[in-house]
Amino acid sequence: MKTLYEPAIHFQQVSFSVNNKAILKTITGSIPKGKITTLVGPSGAGKTTLLKMCNGLLTPTNGHIFIDDQPIATYEPTTLRRQVGIALQSAPMIAGTVFDNLALPRSLQGKALTQQEASQFLKDVGLDDSFLQRSITELSGGQRQKVSIARTLINHSSILLLDEITSALDRQSVQDIEALIVTLNKKYNVTMIWITHNLQQALTIGHYTWVMMDGELIETGQSSLLDAPNNPRVAEFVQGVNA
Repeated sequence: MKTLYEPAIHFQQVSFSVNNKAILKTITGSIPKGKITTLVGPSGAGKTTLLKMCNGLLTPTNGHIFIDDQPIATYEPTTLRRQVGIALQSAPMIAGTVFDNLALPRSLQGKALTQQEASQFLKDVGLDDSFLQRSITELSGGQRQKVSIARTLINHSSILLLDEITSALDRQSVQDIEALIVTLNKKYNVTMIWITHNLQQALTIGHYTWVMMDGELIETGQSSLLDAPNNPRVAEFVQGVNA
């Protein structure tokens, strides 16, 4: 498992099949600790499947995954999901207030979240105290996504999985979320894996990028690879997206 950087997650010959159809094919690679790694590639490339394996929502058909050098299979599921948080495009919420949603991770552990803590987590994502007692139904898409990200911070996750979290937002909200992700990465040294179809976003926000196609990992490296891919398939993909 020798790399130029300390890995937060390592995939070793990871494959995944459903009804004998290969979704992922022998993925091997490491996600750098404390950095933002973007996953790009056409729809159906296997990006979301790979992401779901990082917190145990899916289990590899073959191969091994290591979190902080420990086999993922040895983690107790709730412990794993506290360490590896996830934020989705749809930003799913429970009915009630913003505070109710922020308190959910603690309540699932039989613990309480204080108003002071909730206020601080909101502040971390750029929202003030006035949001605590607002109904979730009153929030804009960008505000919901900020609350979703704040909720993942409650568990002090060391790894955060982001699945197309800006694709349904307006331009200003996208910029707000991008700035938030960069700030949280720097402030908490959180390792982030971000699936995005926006190659400019991957290039400017990501430190590293993985390009996936047809269930395979085609090219990896610093995100600048998107400006000058070495692999001809990746070059064709980038050219097609930017056309």
